[in-house]
Amino acid sequence: MSATQDVVCLVNICPEKWPPRHRTYFGSLEIQSPAPGEPYAVTPVRGGRGVIDLGDKRTMEYTISAREIAEDLARELNGDSGEGSFHGVFVAAGEAPTAAELDGARRRLQEFQERLVAAADLEWERTHNPMFITDLERRAARQLGLEKPWLYDPKPLADCPVCAEKIKPGVAVCRGCGAILDRARAAQFGLVAAEEEKKAPEPQRAPRGK
Repeated sequence: MSATQDVVCLVNICPEKWPPRHRTYFGSLEIQSPAPGEPYAVTPVRGGRGVIDLGDKRTMEYTISAREIAEDLARELNGDSGEGSFHGVFVAAGEAPTAAELDGARRRLQEFQERLVAAADLEWERTHNPMFITDLERRAARQLGLEKPWLYDPKPLADCPVCAEKIKPGVAVCRGCGAILDRARAAQFGLVAAEEEKKAPEPQRAPRGK
């Protein structure tokens, strides 16, 4: 079988998106991730040819099998988070993953994610500081369907339309310039007179002392 005909199946069971992988012997390869509702995604990997520089302008080509390339990619992807990490990528023995292969990969992925969550729990118990919880640990908790006190999704800050101060979503009055951004909420808390709430909604400065 030639290098171009040599194809194996690189399987990914994790929805994580991977950047393209680059090698001199095949260029760029995009690793597929399963779409919502799909149990896995397959990336076909083909064999290639490498070149050895022998010096004196002499080179020698050699064949790299598709399985060697796929296993190298799987090692790189799974080891992306350090020793013992596993991100749900494996090379199928045949043209498609078997039920046993998928079950084994899911078990390994779950064990790795549970270790991440346990590490986050210990860090939370020690510091109660969400800044010390990694994105990887949060992603593991979400994929396991867990609710944790350290699991939160910070909302991006918005810009005040008057002074461009960074403000939290849903703020009634800008603390930087005093502009009224949500009249209904501002009136609810007595920051504007009730009759002012009926006026046009352009931003205004909140009265001093309120």
